[in-house]
Amino acid sequence: MPVLLVIAHGSRDPRHAATVHALVRRVRSLRPGLRVETGFLDFNTPSVPQVLESLAAEGARDVVALPLLLTRAFHAKADIPAVLADAPASLRIRQAAVLGPSPLLLTALERRLHEAGLTSADKSSTGVVLASAGSTDPEAIAVIADIAREWWHTGWCAVRPAFASAALPRTEDAVRELRALGCRRVAVAPYVLAPGFLPDRIARGAAEADVLAEVLGPAPEVARLLLRRYDEARTRPAPAQPVLGSRPLAASARANTGAS
Repeated sequence: MPVLLVIAHGSRDPRHAATVHALVRRVRSLRPGLRVETGFLDFNTPSVPQVLESLAAEGARDVVALPLLLTRAFHAKADIPAVLADAPASLRIRQAAVLGPSPLLLTALERRLHEAGLTSADKSSTGVVLASAGSTDPEAIAVIADIAREWWHTGWCAVRPAFASAALPRTEDAVRELRALGCRRVAVAPYVLAPGFLPDRIARGAAEADVLAEVLGPAPEVARLLLRRYDEARTRPAPAQPVLGSRPLAASARANTGAS
């Protein structure tokens, strides 16, 4: 089977990489025998180019590159394709779809809220802030709003989207709006995969809420979704000639000497 390469953003916050690795371990446990590697776009090692060079040097041929992203914004549309386009020419690479939206993510969000203390009986009287990192990409912002509307129809008192950066409203404003609507309690559900700077901003914005859930992290639903996206990508016909990989291995290795 193709190697699964999970591509994470990376962060200076050590909790980010630790959470990514915990999620990857869960993916491996769900499908023994599948080779799963992790590469980071920034801040952490190994970098995506380093992983691709290593795979090519070992003789791997087929790779599914899976963006560890919840929305299809700049990183999925530009950064990751650019990195993959510079991969060794011997690799046949399929880029999988981003994780969201998916019913599995809604299930993971509800899991985190229940772990934070909410019960099914609380649902109709609880307003939820769906707090995402934020993006300058209108498509990504629209997707978050659509998810909030879909989630509200499952029985919550109300669901409002919020953003830690680049878009409004902020988490604290959405909390106040739900209070004004008359929701008996307010919960904040971070729609983020790993801790870091923006999730911490979400947590600060949740100071007036009754419940703050944990990030999605290595929730079992997220691990299952990674494998679903992998299977969707690997069943697409492989290109006869590499489409994303372009550079000979030797030249690629020289270009990455000293990369971190």
